[in-house]
Amino acid sequence: MGSESDFPVMRLAASELKSLGIPFEIKVVSAHRTPERMVEYAKSAAGRGLEIVIAGAGGAAHLPGMVSSLTTLPVIGVPIQLKTLEGLDALLSIVQMPAGVPVATVGINNAKNAGILAARMLSIKYPWIRACLEKRIDQIRDQVVYDLEDKFYESEVMT
Repeated sequence: MGSESDFPVMRLAASELKSLGIPFEIKVVSAHRTPERMVEYAKSAAGRGLEIVIAGAGGAAHLPGMVSSLTTLPVIGVPIQLKTLEGLDALLSIVQMPAGVPVATVGINNAKNAGILAARMLSIKYPWIRACLEKRIDQIRDQVVYDLEDKFYESEVMT
């Protein structure tokens, strides 16, 4: 993530990965304030055993694209909403990458989907992740159905 203030959003990706038993690391590396640290992090990621990078940033949001330009690992960008422009600046910065520098992008502040997307990518290689992911998707579906039925029941009782 680009700064410590991004943690409340990015922890949702960590929570998804943790719930699936997928190891991860959390680092603050800024494309603007700590560029040397960002370059070292991106260049060493594959050698340290990482298989996917989830990078969140707000505003100009150069972090995901810069990381992608420095590694062959898949990068998932999470645009983080700031007060100005409601995160559209970050979204456009991450999604509009030049040819040859791909960044998979999820919705604004949707680090949860970044964690699930990373798990789906890893499930191609690791069958155990696929099995855990199938259970997690069932849980999400069941929760949605439960929430809808609960709301429907309440609205029917009230009328």
